[in-house]
Amino acid sequence: MQGVLTGFAVIAVVIGIGYVLGRRGHLGEDGRTVLTRLAFNVATPALLFTTLARADLSVVFSQRLLVTAAATAAAAAVFVTVGLLRGWGAGQLTIGALCSSYVNAGNLGIPIAVYVLGDASLVAPVLLFQQIVVTPLALTVLDLSRPGEPRPLLQRLTTPLRNPMAVASLAGVVVSATGWTVPAPALEPLTLLGNMSVPAVLLAFGISLRGSGLPARGDNRPAIVLSAALKTTLQPLAAWAIGAGVFGLHGAALLDVVVTSALPAAQNLYTYASQYRVAEQLARESILLSTIGSIPALITVAALLG
Repeated sequence: MQGVLTGFAVIAVVIGIGYVLGRRGHLGEDGRTVLTRLAFNVATPALLFTTLARADLSVVFSQRLLVTAAATAAAAAVFVTVGLLRGWGAGQLTIGALCSSYVNAGNLGIPIAVYVLGDASLVAPVLLFQQIVVTPLALTVLDLSRPGEPRPLLQRLTTPLRNPMAVASLAGVVVSATGWTVPAPALEPLTLLGNMSVPAVLLAFGISLRGSGLPARGDNRPAIVLSAALKTTLQPLAAWAIGAGVFGLHGAALLDVVVTSALPAAQNLYTYASQYRVAEQLARESILLSTIGSIPALITVAALLG
């Protein structure tokens, strides 16, 4: 219980500061854009590289990761199916699928893992899965669905290699897999830059709330409500059903995967939407709703399985 409340309190404070900065105009009209670009092109790639370069890649092949991957796929697939039936575009489908399944494993998952699960490393499987598989795939789709003249096949195939976060993730995996130790003079500046990622994302998210009305209003309401509901309800239920029914998990192992799946959508999804200028309202309001809705979800999961 304490871990859930602590994690949400930290996030709420930083988002609140961003909202105040936006209201008072301290960062100017382009403050949110600058923070978003800083996070997307510099800070988050640095964070991804330093995290993965020191990660134990053996967790990728764990049962817990398979449960997490299956629950992620289930939630995303439901959103995509509904979106295709309703005729939503590729950008909205991609952002909505992410908001339905991409958990806040970093700035919220780590404190909750420490206080609720007793081990910060338990979020490593989902963190690695999202950084290595989900993020490069989603950003490639967003790159390829940008309007404009059709690009040559070679340019399309090499799209992930031009995305700073995909490149950083791949480089981190290579370093970890080879066992190479990055020299301190090279690693420390990257660590310093990476430390800006979470604050920049949260501040930009807070600034974006300036002037916003109540969430889930307007034409995007169905997509917003659907993605938030899938994130806070279907994904943890799927993790429980798959973990217990298919893989026979129980006790602490089952609690781990269900708590991880019940985490809200990550704030950096709004950074992706802003960077590509697609489905920004959907990302912002779905993240907000899932963050609010995940509080009772996490408390319920901890009470039932803890």
